[in-house]
Amino acid sequence: MPSRFELANAIRALSMDAVQRAKSGHPGAPMGMADIAEVLWNDYLKHNPEDPKWPDRDRFVLSNGHGSMLLYSLLHLSGYELSLEELQSFRQLHAKTAGHPEFGYAPGVETTTGPLGQGLANAVGMALAEKTLAAQFNRPGHTIVDHNTYVFLGDGCLMEGISHEVCSLAGTQKLGKLVAFYDDNGISIDGEVEGWFTDDTAKRFEAYGWHVVPNVDGHKPEEIKAAIALAKSHDDKPSLIICKTVIGFGAPNKQGKEECHGAPLGEEEVAAARQQLDWPHAPFHIPEPVYQGWDARKQGSAAQSEWQARFERYREEHPTLAREFQRRLQRKLPADLKSEALQEKANQAEESIASRKASLNCLNELGPQLPELLGGSADLAPSNLTFWDGARAITPETPDGNYLHYGVREFGMGAIMNGIALHGGFVPYGATFLIFMEYMRNAVRMAALMDQQAIFVFTHDSIGLGEDGPTHQPIEQLASLRSTPNLATWRPCDAVETAAAWDAALKRHSGPSALVLSRQNLPHQARTKQQLGNIQRGGYVLKDSEGTPELILIATGSEVGLAMDAAAELEQAGHAVRVVSMPSAFRFDGQEAEYREKVLPSSVTKRIAIEASHRDYWYKYVGLNGRVIGMSTYGESAPAGDLFKHFGFTVENVVKQASELLEG
Repeated sequence: MPSRFELANAIRALSMDAVQRAKSGHPGAPMGMADIAEVLWNDYLKHNPEDPKWPDRDRFVLSNGHGSMLLYSLLHLSGYELSLEELQSFRQLHAKTAGHPEFGYAPGVETTTGPLGQGLANAVGMALAEKTLAAQFNRPGHTIVDHNTYVFLGDGCLMEGISHEVCSLAGTQKLGKLVAFYDDNGISIDGEVEGWFTDDTAKRFEAYGWHVVPNVDGHKPEEIKAAIALAKSHDDKPSLIICKTVIGFGAPNKQGKEECHGAPLGEEEVAAARQQLDWPHAPFHIPEPVYQGWDARKQGSAAQSEWQARFERYREEHPTLAREFQRRLQRKLPADLKSEALQEKANQAEESIASRKASLNCLNELGPQLPELLGGSADLAPSNLTFWDGARAITPETPDGNYLHYGVREFGMGAIMNGIALHGGFVPYGATFLIFMEYMRNAVRMAALMDQQAIFVFTHDSIGLGEDGPTHQPIEQLASLRSTPNLATWRPCDAVETAAAWDAALKRHSGPSALVLSRQNLPHQARTKQQLGNIQRGGYVLKDSEGTPELILIATGSEVGLAMDAAAELEQAGHAVRVVSMPSAFRFDGQEAEYREKVLPSSVTKRIAIEASHRDYWYKYVGLNGRVIGMSTYGESAPAGDLFKHFGFTVENVVKQASELLEG
């Protein structure tokens, strides 16, 4: 049997060889953390390489994702379907071994990491999901949810502000099955971090309510193993194991230096490292005894079989719960879900209410039907209106709840939501003001990149929020959301479109949705049955003219009512006007060309788009001959009515602009 040192050296060799072959990458972290990884994966990690999606597996997250070859080496060595050829193709086009771990590429990669700190945040979400799912489904004598979340992180993750947001919340929630390993090597890209990072990390995490294991030698397996055992014995709080390591361990001339952080070691140094580590094998050659020492398939299959037997006993005693558990993990909506009926109900109600209030009405209808909904807000629940009648706060004492008070932690909220979605068993939604999407922007992007069903609720969607002024009035945020690939953005104009947006978001499993909602009341728009059916196409004709229209008005949200009023006045003046409501440009752009041409016929070149947001986005629909009534500056502090008038969102201005266009 190979020694632990030899098993760890297999990681080091594969990592430095792959980086050298790619002529780019980060060999230092994998070489420095190899001993920690060897102990964790061989002695503690519960996983089955033959079934990477086994529900009760432990989750492993490499938050310092630049060290991706550490993870790829672990997956390959332990028996996942990640071939040696894939490791040799590290960082090459279409390889499963991207420069940073990418969810959905290599089996066993639990989340996409690279933007530092977000992997740690995802791990917090995974641990929270495990604890809540266990509280909802485990029963006396039947434990079907019982796994740990392990996360590797470095100095960069701790310097990023998101680490404070999520680790503070993890301590408050007492996530005892979360264990983090801090690679305390003192080196970042710029050199020795003591010039810019002198925090007392142990005290910091103790203040959060974590259990801290300090001063662990990250190259001594017996110390690492003892630290993990100690961490796992504290199930009432998350644990941080601070491991002192040498970056680039084994590279005699570059270890402990920034030169091995983000660049290949070089052929000479790789050769020297082989000698230093007593690893005489050719590049990418792993001796068979080393493979055997790493192979986790037999042990993993046995662990999964034991769990499956427990689940069968659970199914016999709790058949309804077992069916519900499987449905939720399969990401299937209930067969009797009546989300589509919400549109018809809102249409019949004919209420003129704020779309944020319409959203709450939807949640009150959907919540009892969807126990997988796990909501939250960044300290704005009374304004976002996300705490529905059946919402129950998740606390250490009530982990079986369905609503998380995130506190003022927008970025952390978004990344935790991604971790919850990745874990499975829940559909997370989280809310803040649209302007504060800026704080969570990269988490929204990561949800889209990973195809995760997270529902981001953004209220107070325009200058219509009024007196709080330009610091709180979003201008460019809608354009930013709409330009994000794979993000379905909705800005509904009334309660009916809000219901359609929620229905679409719940049925969209291939990516996130953003629901952008108003603070102020919005007038109800009457619709035919056909129009109701067309809402989820993203754009549809809300009001048409007799015969071919002379002018098309395109609007979203609160400006749809304005467009309808302006169209009525223009018709009285003898003009043929069509009004197109476009709650989701994402959905509209995805329709077949025939439908899009039917809604926006190319023969009608006189068009005006109206939206109290940045105007540049809309030129793609109005073209060179059209106009956009929108924002090109920041807002002002004043009542909403005064602001709309000041910035030209009035019937008079729309009619004036339309008349000029029609006469031109």
